[in-house]
Amino acid sequence: MSNKKYKEPIEFDIIQAAIQGDADSINQIITYFQPYINATCKRKFKDDFGNKLYVTDEYMKRRLETKLITKILDFKIQI
Repeated sequence: MSNKKYKEPIEFDIIQAAIQGDADSINQIITYFQPYINATCKRKFKDDFGNKLYVTDEYMKRRLETKLITKILDFKIQI
């Protein structure tokens, strides 16, 4: 068995509302993907004492969030 927590997928109604431009639904989708975005935006940083740390690059994080929002709004559901 895996140690990772199972995350419930986003409901279809929330996805439809986000595609229509509902801000609360878009924020729920961004919150759902936040752990992935934070993990992807890690950069190696060396402090004054020479220690290597991994920190979240806020600029890259905002760019990924912006790209996610634009892709949500451009998404088309084919029926």
